[in-house]
Amino acid sequence: METPKIFESEYRFCLLLWEHEPVNSTKLVALCREHLGWTKATTYTVIRRLSERGVVKNENAIVTALISKEEAQRSRLEEMVEETFEGSMPAFIAAFSRSRKLTKSEVDQLQALIDSFQEESL
Repeated sequence: METPKIFESEYRFCLLLWEHEPVNSTKLVALCREHLGWTKATTYTVIRRLSERGVVKNENAIVTALISKEEAQRSRLEEMVEETFEGSMPAFIAAFSRSRKLTKSEVDQLQALIDSFQEESL
């Protein structure tokens, strides 16, 4: 099943939800007002839209995510790589590493990841 699209402001909402779920919708309204500057109406509109797309569930005023943070991140990353780098992960990594110097630890982690993928494909 394909992960439903989550727009930037919705993603910020989801970050709050993932941190506090399951959460009462009244509490979620207060969190969104405090952290996002949203009104009650905006929060309920986002809950409704995300519910319609299968991202969250609002049952008996308790809101929970149906999509994990990792699924949302993976979907957003895949979309960005596809749209911005024509689907090329090497082009993405090259652009990223030119804009931000990788630490030795990050390089080692990336190398370990590449090595594990190579071992799996053998």
